[in-house]
Amino acid sequence: MYSNYNNHQNDYDYYIVEEDMPLLEFLLQNVKGESRSKIKATLKGRGIKVNKKTVTQFDYPLTKGMKISVSKSKRNNEMFKSRYVKIVYEDRHIVVIEKNIGILSMAAGHSSLNVKTVLDDYFKKSRQRCKAHVVHRLDRDTSGLMIYAKDIQTEQILEHNWHDIVYDRRYVAVVSGEMEDDEGTIENWLKDNKAYITYSSPVDNGGKYAITHFHTLDRTTEHSLVEYRLETGRKNQIRVHSADMGHPVCGDIKYGNGDDPLHRLCLHAYVLCFYHPITKERMEFETMIPANFRSLFK
Repeated sequence: MYSNYNNHQNDYDYYIVEEDMPLLEFLLQNVKGESRSKIKATLKGRGIKVNKKTVTQFDYPLTKGMKISVSKSKRNNEMFKSRYVKIVYEDRHIVVIEKNIGILSMAAGHSSLNVKTVLDDYFKKSRQRCKAHVVHRLDRDTSGLMIYAKDIQTEQILEHNWHDIVYDRRYVAVVSGEMEDDEGTIENWLKDNKAYITYSSPVDNGGKYAITHFHTLDRTTEHSLVEYRLETGRKNQIRVHSADMGHPVCGDIKYGNGDDPLHRLCLHAYVLCFYHPITKERMEFETMIPANFRSLFK
């Protein structure tokens, strides 16, 4: 079943449209042996192409003669079970995952639970001859979207052109206290001290310049729900900038003030948009704002 995995032509089943109808209806009639929810998941997971263009809308109008490609690799996700990692999208070059809190992006020290190992194990099980290559990181206690490359060439492209490739990266956080401003920008220099604590300076301290845009989504007198858009991606950038504003991220043991309503670091990477490193196609991913974040603003 998986022997053709690395041969791109065989990643898809092909169909020709015989009569006009909406896409989902066509798929339900023609893709045999798949449940409705599975077909919808393949659509949502960007596994369907119409005339070589990725389409995700269920009611997309098909006309006679159109060529439909249905990804087989999307169905490999059935082999993938992890309480810490969810595969959101996968092709032969990259895999986009949503990680849970409590797992590192990559190995640190020995035998630590990390996403790279989980993915490598899955690639081995699904007989894919590849490894997960780390191109950016999320802290152990931050949840949300990440990209991993499946080969060195893709990893190099992503690493060397990260700022041109990734055009929108947003996080959502629950912060302590009531935000004064609806939106704004924080910019300063960030540098680590000997104890690996990142601290900020309004003037150049030999560190790296960091820019974060924020937008307040909701607030109570105790907490605020804030969206952060990164212009630069420095270590601990949001956590330090949040604390700089006098509204640290809740549950942040390093830079916080002890306010911990949800017993977790309340930071989630929820939007990730980039140009595919190989096909240059626009890839846009968004996850739900965690329900427990929202529950504080009912």
